[in-house]
Amino acid sequence: MKLLAVTSCPVGIAHTYIAAEKLNKMAKKMGIEIKVETQGSTGAENVITNQDIKEADGIIIAADKAVSLERFEGMAMIECPIAKAIKEPEVLIQMFLDGKVEKKKAKNIKSIDEAKRETKIKQPAFYKHLMGGVSYMIPVVVVAGLLIAIALAFGGTPSETGLVIPDSSFWKKVEMIGGAGFIFMVPILSGFIAYSIADRPGLVPGLIGGYIASNGSFYGSQANAGFLGGIVTGFLAGYVAKGLRSLKVPKMIKPIMPIIIIPIISTLVTGLAFILVLGGPITSIFEGLTNFLAGLSGASSILLATILGSMIAFDMGGPVNKTAFLFGVSMITAGNPQIMGPIAAAVAIPPIGMGIATFIGKKYYSEDEIDAGKAAFAMGLCGITEGAIPFASIDPIRVIPSLMVGSVVGANIAMFGKVADIVPHGGPIVALMGGIEGVLMFLVAIIVGSIITALMVNALKGMKMNKDKVI
Repeated sequence: MKLLAVTSCPVGIAHTYIAAEKLNKMAKKMGIEIKVETQGSTGAENVITNQDIKEADGIIIAADKAVSLERFEGMAMIECPIAKAIKEPEVLIQMFLDGKVEKKKAKNIKSIDEAKRETKIKQPAFYKHLMGGVSYMIPVVVVAGLLIAIALAFGGTPSETGLVIPDSSFWKKVEMIGGAGFIFMVPILSGFIAYSIADRPGLVPGLIGGYIASNGSFYGSQANAGFLGGIVTGFLAGYVAKGLRSLKVPKMIKPIMPIIIIPIISTLVTGLAFILVLGGPITSIFEGLTNFLAGLSGASSILLATILGSMIAFDMGGPVNKTAFLFGVSMITAGNPQIMGPIAAAVAIPPIGMGIATFIGKKYYSEDEIDAGKAAFAMGLCGITEGAIPFASIDPIRVIPSLMVGSVVGANIAMFGKVADIVPHGGPIVALMGGIEGVLMFLVAIIVGSIITALMVNALKGMKMNKDKVI
């Protein structure tokens, strides 16, 4: 038997490739030939050809974002969230062996747009569309933040207000380029949320709406509505455009609907609604939240660090993790990078902790898990929390609480040490690039949190092993 698979996650950095690895390993173990196409942040790799489709007995579509299914018409097909391919690859493959997979009828997929809509139904709409925007926003803010960090590291001079780059310096130009990148953050978030909802007709209204949200002068405010405004304009533009697409119009008007009529009306509705009604209240909410967080101290800051650390480790790159991350990014742009500091430490702890755990407690892990631990450690250094997913999928009861405890401890140490992160990313790599203020406490937070995770997970696994021996 020969199977095909396509894996794709909203961000396209880790889940996409972890799922592919799980499917490849399980197929080899079960004596099944498989080819997995990954649709990650760098584009499609190991692309499935027409010849592959002719020779295959079925296909697994493991995706949390829209994947075109048109080329797979008539094939036996399983569509599932990417998490299922990571946690239960054997179940998916066994369904083909048992003959329990139905062929996808051609009439079920008449166009690529319809294929996208079918895929979207399987995930909560809000999460799907929000992640659609976040996945395009992340590369922009990471590049912009790292450019600013590099400029400060090499061209900054100490002053009473922190590092300052002289106007005549070459590094000032680099800092300005990074600053230009941040200007696009909210428009891109908004634009691609709208694109996720309404496809191309929603993109321009979303981009323009996001720009309006990020510029308070449109609605008479010195501040701006930040990422909250971008989310609102993205969903508003997307659903207005989607509603207009569903209208029945004369045939002579239909060709210009997606390129002229829908974008113009959607842009006007979104822009005017935000300028006249939504902009002021949302800006007030965002300002209030920013000021509240900036004033946190003592027990309040401990509570915040505990919540953020727990969210980061809970689903390792999933919606809860991304919500905390997006919150931290918004605080950077609002001038409060001390919120991103604990998040930046917490994101590295789960994978580094599991890497340490497999190194010091080899008897608790298989050879594959030990190899995965090495990869997880490297991913943790680069701030990729998803490196811990393989361990959580195998033993969630013992692994996830250990990850959360370690991340909470690390986040609190970073909060107590007043660690600030001016780059919307995490892990030691950010410190190396000069994006962290309070580097010593940042590294202490990661090291202590990772060690706690490693010791706790190994202790829990040891207790289980001893219990099994007694039984």
